[in-house]
Amino acid sequence: MAQCSSTVDEAELLLGGENDNYGGFVIDPCRLPDDPSIFLERLRRSISRWKFELKMGIWLKLPTKYAELVPIAIKEGFVYHHAEQDYLMLTLWIPESVCTLPANASHQVGIGALVMNTENRLLLVQEVTGPTKGSGTWKMPTGVVLQGEDIQDAAVREVKEETGVDAKFVEVFGVRQSHGVAFGKSTFSLRVCFSL
Repeated sequence: MAQCSSTVDEAELLLGGENDNYGGFVIDPCRLPDDPSIFLERLRRSISRWKFELKMGIWLKLPTKYAELVPIAIKEGFVYHHAEQDYLMLTLWIPESVCTLPANASHQVGIGALVMNTENRLLLVQEVTGPTKGSGTWKMPTGVVLQGEDIQDAAVREVKEETGVDAKFVEVFGVRQSHGVAFGKSTFSLRVCFSL
């Protein structure tokens, strides 16, 4: 008697994605099924496969349109890693050992701009919003480096936003680290020097 071969490709029964450079797997969010029951079936099969293949960390990026899949993944052992405006990242550690996946971003980068003119006079501001608002405190212009923004561009932007002054970036002259600042995260604050 002849054996029949399956008409369904085995890859169609698993969640698609790519192996990473650390022995793990990154699930492709563009290849996720829309149906939660199909997602659950494929997720369970994939977890079995990853265990068989001795995979390490599994990364599951769920765009907001797949929010209903989050509880399913959590029930199967995934944990929250981080979230952005348009997605949630979950991870699963396969080995029965301590998880070595990197934690989510732990710091934000701040800027403090020391702006001096040719007469060595400093440009200082009083906060309109923030911790020193209304206290009469004078301080250097400060702010946060945006994602993908270069340090010098962020510093120029912050000086312009807070003072209206176009200053020329000279150098970074100091670094300060603070803990427990924004939502419990740490901050690296770079002090930069400007000239007018």
